[in-house]
Amino acid sequence: MSDFGGAAKPLSENPDYKIAILGVPFDEKSSYLRGAAGGPAAVRAVSTGKCYCGYTELGVNLEEDTVLVDLGDIDTSGDPDKSFALTEKAVAAILAKGATPIVIGGDHSITYPVLKAFARSFKPLDILHFDAHPDLYEDLYGDRLSHACPFARILEDGLAANVVQVGVRAITAGHRALALKNGVRMVEMKDIQDPLYLRFANPVYVSFDMDALDPAFAPGVSHHEPGGLSTRQALQVIQSLKGRIVGLDVVELNPTRDAAAITAAAAFKIIKETAGRIVRPA
Repeated sequence: MSDFGGAAKPLSENPDYKIAILGVPFDEKSSYLRGAAGGPAAVRAVSTGKCYCGYTELGVNLEEDTVLVDLGDIDTSGDPDKSFALTEKAVAAILAKGATPIVIGGDHSITYPVLKAFARSFKPLDILHFDAHPDLYEDLYGDRLSHACPFARILEDGLAANVVQVGVRAITAGHRALALKNGVRMVEMKDIQDPLYLRFANPVYVSFDMDALDPAFAPGVSHHEPGGLSTRQALQVIQSLKGRIVGLDVVELNPTRDAAAITAAAAFKIIKETAGRIVRPA
C-alpha cells in the first residue's frame, strides 16, 4: 500500500489534480555508486497510510485540502537522452494542467530536464537547492550531464533567476568561482548556527539532494559527507520559507545503503511537509 499517508487519490477519478508525484528511476549519471534508480520505489514503500496520516506539521491535511495523485514512473529503459526527454515532457504536461510536480529520483542529473520544463512556464524562477555538493562542475570525467553538473547546466541555460544552496560542505575552488560569477548564494554548513529563514520574491523550485542531511539522518545515499543538516534543520527551512513553492524534486536516495529505510522515511517526510507548504504558502 503506497498512498502517501492516505493522501494519494486515483488518477482516473481525479483528472484535475493539484499535485502530482512523478518517479524518475534513473541513475546512469551517477559517478560513484549506482542504486538511486530505486529511490521512487523506496519512497512509495514507506509512504503507506497504515503508518502515516495525511496531516502535515503545519496543519495541512493533504487528504482533504488538495488533490494529490501518483502518476507512476518515467520509462528510463532507453538511453539517457531519451530518459531526459521523457522526463521533461512529463513535467511539462503536469505544469500545463496548472498542477505542481513532485519528482522523485533518481540521481541529481534529472533536475536539469525538470528545470528545462519549468523554464517554459516560470520566468523568473528561483531555486532552493539542498545538497552537500554544489553540483557546479563544468563536467565530471568528461560528462557535462553528470549528476555533479546539473546546476552548471541550469545556470548556463539561464533557467533560474536566483539560486540559493543550503548545506553545502564539499566545495572546490572551481565551484566557488562559478557561484560567484553567477550570483549563487551558498549557505555553507559550517556557517549554519541558528535557524535559517529564507524569502523568495519569485516562484521557487526546491531541489533536495538527500545527502544534504548528515549521514546519521540519511545513511541511504551514495556519497556520505559528514557534518550535514539534521532532518529537523531541513524541515525548519522548508516550513518557514516565505514564497510560493511551485515544484520539488527529491533525489539521490540510494536504498541499497538504507537497510532500515531511515533515509526513505526522511525523504517522504520532506515531500509531505513541502507539499503542505505548496498547499498553504507562507
